Amino acid sequence: MRFFNTYSRKLEEFQSRDPVGGKIDIYTCGPTVYSRAHIGNFRAYVFEDLLQRHLELRGYKVHRVMNITDVDDKTIRGAREAKIPLRQFTEQFKQAFFEDIETLRIKRADEFPSATDQRYIDRMIEMIATLISRGLAYQAEDKSVYFRINKFPDYGKLAHFDLTQLQSTGRVKHDEYDKEHIGDFALWKAWDEEDGEVGWESPWGRGRPGWHIECSAMATTLLGEQIDIHCGGVDNIFPHHEAEIAQSEGVTGKKFVRYWLHCAHLLVDGQKMSKSLGNFYTLPDVLEKGYSGREIRYALMRVHYRAPLNFTWEGMEEARQALARIHEWLTRLREVVAKKIDNGKNETHPEEQFEESLDDDLNISAALGFLFESIRETNRAMDQNEMDAATANAWLKWWERVNSVLALEPGQKPASVIISVSGVEGKAAVDSDRVVIEEALPPDVAKLVEERAQARLAKDFRKSDELRDKLNALGWEARDTKDGQKITRRAGA
Repeated sequence: MRFFNTYSRKLEEFQSRDPVGGKIDIYTCGPTVYSRAHIGNFRAYVFEDLLQRHLELRGYKVHRVMNITDVDDKTIRGAREAKIPLRQFTEQFKQAFFEDIETLRIKRADEFPSATDQRYIDRMIEMIATLISRGLAYQAEDKSVYFRINKFPDYGKLAHFDLTQLQSTGRVKHDEYDKEHIGDFALWKAWDEEDGEVGWESPWGRGRPGWHIECSAMATTLLGEQIDIHCGGVDNIFPHHEAEIAQSEGVTGKKFVRYWLHCAHLLVDGQKMSKSLGNFYTLPDVLEKGYSGREIRYALMRVHYRAPLNFTWEGMEEARQALARIHEWLTRLREVVAKKIDNGKNETHPEEQFEESLDDDLNISAALGFLFESIRETNRAMDQNEMDAATANAWLKWWERVNSVLALEPGQKPASVIISVSGVEGKAAVDSDRVVIEEALPPDVAKLVEERAQARLAKDFRKSDELRDKLNALGWEARDTKDGQKITRRAGA
């Protein structure tokens, strides 16, 4: 297994710090809860979920921490404008975040530490005091504490900046800035009137932590002085992750992170997402267009994490079609298993090319390519009645491994309903892992299915198509097979 390490700018073979036990510590930068997270944020979170799931498929025991930034310049500004306490302001966006990751089937981290928890505030103060004692930080005349970047020789190596070629602006108090404004960054910000009631007592007076020290404190508290993998978006590389390295290693004297993985930006119709351009989308915005969480997950996952992802509505339709192909394939395989077909063919075992593609720096494009090529080949075999039950079952077992990473199959609800043209009673046999279930269709859906069956018998294909569209609007898809209509409930509908 190998990953592209941002620090070295090279593909490196992955080696766990615990080769015997197989334990891996991962820290992922979570949301800053000043507003609802947008689909660009979730591109990163889906990438990190894919990484964790693949590592677990390969036998590693993953311990993942995702922080929640609930105090910084943006959250304080938002609370002040809303005229409510900071905790009340951020809580609504924390809850929205957890709802959204559930919709996208993103595994929960083992811990979601919040920066305002006193445990982590105490750790931040302790780390800052250590940095001051070592000459790596100082309190300035504005009463804030800053990190001396020229005292840390490796500062700039993650972002690949040559500090001798950049002109320092002195000090930077803001949380976010670019290399043109490089300078000593804030570790502890002295209280001012705009902070309102937000603040903690410290040896340097009342104030609050800088954004960067928050992650160093939470990561080292929960995962220790050294971490296997640290993830985030490319926008986190500088200054945030650069500062994390300087702070953490300045305190511990040890290499903070072994592998840095960063995902590229998400664009919308080829442009940067912006409210002013009208192309800024949260997850509820996309769900309101009629798409399911599974479809959005696929759309955010299908491009290699280091390549920019261009989000389009055409791409969402492609995601819908891809999931429909997978679902139809699984249904056919289960039918072969149910019929206990034995045509004398030798059982074949799927290859590991899917897993091997992900071993290569999470090459999801190659992995999905192999998946759909396998679907084409097995569909061809089923079309020609060359698939026996044992082989179909082997492919279903293989899919279980694949889906443990992709998390694309519908959940516990029955996946499909097959209704014959000659008899639409509103009930149908549902094939879900060979458990036959009787499910009552909603009355409005059953009525449309019956009307569509009659339209097809009358060869009124225009009306048939109109009724298919109505079913689709209600969250059901209609396909015509030799056995009659196949009505499939879209997951999330």
